Amino acid sequence: MFQGSIVALITPFKNGEVDYESLANLIEFHINNGTDAILVCGTTGESPTLTFEEHEKVIEEAVKIAKGRIKIIAGTGANATHEAIELSTHAQKVGADACLLVVPYYNKPTQEGLYRHFKAVAEEVSIPIILYNIPSRTGVEIAPETIYRLVKEHEHIVGSKESTPNMDRISEIKKMMGENFTILSGDDSLTLPMMALGAKGVISVANNIMPKEVKALVDFALKGDFKKAKEMHYYLYDLFKVLFIETNPIPVKTACWAMGMCEKEFRLPMCEMKPDNEKKLLSVLKSYNIPLVVSE
Repeated sequence: MFQGSIVALITPFKNGEVDYESLANLIEFHINNGTDAILVCGTTGESPTLTFEEHEKVIEEAVKIAKGRIKIIAGTGANATHEAIELSTHAQKVGADACLLVVPYYNKPTQEGLYRHFKAVAEEVSIPIILYNIPSRTGVEIAPETIYRLVKEHEHIVGSKESTPNMDRISEIKKMMGENFTILSGDDSLTLPMMALGAKGVISVANNIMPKEVKALVDFALKGDFKKAKEMHYYLYDLFKVLFIETNPIPVKTACWAMGMCEKEFRLPMCEMKPDNEKKLLSVLKSYNIPLVVSE
């Protein structure tokens, strides 16, 4: 149900507020370019700096804008279980198609704590849940055995987004969970190797910039045409890497601004790129013949 090329959408700001007009335009852009689903309020959507009210409204507005034309996955994770429950139940109420629940960050729970956290949320919602493993930001990862334990008890926990270079982990999850559990890459440059091991797609940062090309890579891999998928991987590789020369989502939002899709506005502690890095980013975008509304 949730596979293919899924965009981790930026959250546009203007004059200190969420820019809902630009949000609508971004969603239309992805509908028109064949993106398979949209994730809002993820890391790339600057969820840590959204107020609770903004977080809920962005999800609600995204569902309204999409009007069922594209699936909306709501980032509803938190490091406090009661907050994750509140965000997730709201997402279900307003019509989101699924929730993405990140491993609780900063407080570094034990595996038993992680199990109880995700179990508590799963007992409060009935829409599909995708777990999100990103140890570089959370300080701890959810063990494959804990995923198995959760899925065994809750059929609507349908997949995991994996932001890790550990391919043995992907093999372990795939072998343990089988075909009914969907693994999604959380890192564009790792999409191809993960899909070779059985992942079903990507929740992508680069999709914000080149959605048709990212979808082509994923579609080739899903069809088993890894020769063409590899060609697309190497074609897109420079873009994949330049979007992470500074902390995500700073480069990708800067790229969207350069393309005229949003303001170049962040919320502290996120800030604008170093001038030299921004110049590198614009140079790479130009190398792909992406139309820009700004010059280097």
